[in-house]
Amino acid sequence: MITTDILIIGAGPTGLFTVFEAGLLKLKCHLIDALPQPGGQCSEIYPKKPIYDIPAYPEILAGDLTDKLMEQCKQFEPGFTLGERADTIEKQEDGSFIVTTNKGTKHKAPVVAIAGGLGSFEPRKPLIDTIANYEDKGVEYMIKEPEMYRNKRVVIAGGGDSALDWSIFLADVASEVTLIHRRNEFRGHLDSVEKVQELKSEGKINLITPAEVIGLEGDGKIESVTIKQEAKVFKKECDHFIPLFGLSPKLGPIANWGLEIEKNAIKVNNALDYQTNIPGIFAIGDVNTYPGKLKLILCGFHEATLMCQAAYQIINPGKRYVLKYTTVAGVDGFDGTRKEAPKAVVKAIE
Repeated sequence: MITTDILIIGAGPTGLFTVFEAGLLKLKCHLIDALPQPGGQCSEIYPKKPIYDIPAYPEILAGDLTDKLMEQCKQFEPGFTLGERADTIEKQEDGSFIVTTNKGTKHKAPVVAIAGGLGSFEPRKPLIDTIANYEDKGVEYMIKEPEMYRNKRVVIAGGGDSALDWSIFLADVASEVTLIHRRNEFRGHLDSVEKVQELKSEGKINLITPAEVIGLEGDGKIESVTIKQEAKVFKKECDHFIPLFGLSPKLGPIANWGLEIEKNAIKVNNALDYQTNIPGIFAIGDVNTYPGKLKLILCGFHEATLMCQAAYQIINPGKRYVLKYTTVAGVDGFDGTRKEAPKAVVKAIE
């Protein structure tokens, strides 16, 4: 059982900033995310796309924003359960909650903050009849441990940044990398497209376009894929098939938690603290809805800040918290670090 003060469902920008705001109040956080790394959409879907409306950053890449948020909250030592989806929630007699993931990991906290963005992300799967038979037997929709592909023959399908970036990365890990896309043109960052072109010229990546994988074969695990390229159909031996066609956002099991839902979003009390209809459960960021709601990262930051103040009162009933600016109080990390403004020098002028 993992125990914490605030259990955060979703490790996107809003969830990560919640760790910092909670840390200022001496509250510990643990985050659950179905993706294999923190950052939500920013790291999984568009890490190399610029964002222009983050305060103090005229322009910042989505992936860099994730890195900055991780750096900011690091001193508050958040825990992470990654690659697992929050599945069920049970309220205990003492008012706390136990959240269990789809892999059976249990978490207990007096406060739950749902910061799931647009919901949990489910991979978009290719329309291949037998693909379910090979899931976790050579077919993966996300790359969690790159080393598992060491000296293996890998076939990647897709035409976006994820397919390009992982093809580039695995070119130095796998014994053979084949990239398949149904078009000749790729919708990815120009640097990545040019790098794949370079690796193709060096013989480090096999590129097959326009083509698609239409079948899978193997005895107990994947051994080959069937590829259709225009009028030609042929097989290619491989150890892994990784279709990277993006992710489809869904509210997922959270929709069955008894929360008030409106148009696939969770209704909250925005007049006070972004609490849901269930006391102790909050929803912040893109996953919530209220009159005038704007789905912006900076709005999620604001909601996280107010939510943490309410969470403090739940965890410390009757205890008053006096808000102090970080420029005055400094920031004390759980790891023993301290950040503070330089002290003024007291000296008489003679």
